Amino acid sequence: MKKIFRPAFAVLTIFIINICAIAGYYSVSLPDSYYVSKGSNLTLSTKFSIEADSSEAVASFAGETSPSVETANLRLFGVIPVKDVELHTVETPVLVPGGNPFGIKLLMDGVMVVGMGEIKTSDGMVCPAQDCGIEEGNVILSLDGKKLSSNSDITEIVSGSEGKPLEIVYTDGEEEKISCLTPAYSLSDCCYKAGIWVRDSTAGIGTVTFYEPETGRFGGLGHPVCDSDTGEIIPISSGEAAEVEITGITRGKSGQPGELKGCFTSRRTSGIIRSNNKYGVFGELFSGIPESKAVPMALKQEVKTGKAYIYSTIDENGPQKYEIEIEKIDSKSTGTKNMTLKVTDERLLEKTGGIVQGMSGSPIIQNDKLVGAVTHVFVSDPQKGYGIFAENMYEFGITG
Repeated sequence: MKKIFRPAFAVLTIFIINICAIAGYYSVSLPDSYYVSKGSNLTLSTKFSIEADSSEAVASFAGETSPSVETANLRLFGVIPVKDVELHTVETPVLVPGGNPFGIKLLMDGVMVVGMGEIKTSDGMVCPAQDCGIEEGNVILSLDGKKLSSNSDITEIVSGSEGKPLEIVYTDGEEEKISCLTPAYSLSDCCYKAGIWVRDSTAGIGTVTFYEPETGRFGGLGHPVCDSDTGEIIPISSGEAAEVEITGITRGKSGQPGELKGCFTSRRTSGIIRSNNKYGVFGELFSGIPESKAVPMALKQEVKTGKAYIYSTIDENGPQKYEIEIEKIDSKSTGTKNMTLKVTDERLLEKTGGIVQGMSGSPIIQNDKLVGAVTHVFVSDPQKGYGIFAENMYEFGITG
């Protein structure tokens, strides 16, 4: 009897340990909250069956002032408790997938410090900006009580200061700070200087991800527009979308990301950009509206590994459909790298080598739903890249 019992006990012990390990893994890897389409239940695409015991919840992407939230329990095989999660029932947005390029023109809210340098004075080499606590990446909002919108504003105020201390208000990305900047007289330039280089605007090209017919709002890029020198997200006071034309392609290869080359075709504004955040750029479109058929937006738990498609413009033929593979999904991520993608379409591989700069924002379609957008390319392998959930872009870009 003992000879039978011991192996059986060992097998049972191993089984229990494995079950606990699986439950522990899902407890850590699964999100703490989900949106669920009205009239449907939470269904998770996991290797092992996870079920949620819940009843109807009421909430909205549109942002009800006091949405009700229900706590549901996730159970492995419908039996073993994994974790409690919040469920929000929503009216799933219906969006028009993009894939068309658009020009991005952004004016900063203040001016961003992109460099600093020492000034030769009668007392030696000094850097007034550095001495008062300014660092690269800081955004200067005002100087001597005057709001700043361009580099010439700083030059005018500093050169006319006669060396008197000036109050400077700036942000370091987290909080607003106040300091005192004392301009230094440059012996070589014969004027007062602050010892900083700043940027007040930027422009580029991206891809429209979606357009919402009911509101006229759109989202694009799937990642922020950052300063090329500091890497910081550019805070904007205003922005415009403009019409562009793709004129060429630099093919991507290992170690060298490719890019789409384009130019602005008109000075006419095709839309307003109101927000530049870590999920992309967002605003309203007046023209250049995508012509695709509107489709439901997929919630993150509806996205599955396997075949999908992207819409992207790489030449004068406009948005075209290309096949990709969704290789990996990180449903808990709230950033811009929620999915790992691989381009499998031979046409796209032949022309671009895979994902190239300028394709950011290309909508990802799976099972006739908008599941996300292309955001980044792997430098080591241009056939692969990352994608963001459409849910994240919509929640934090349109209703956030």
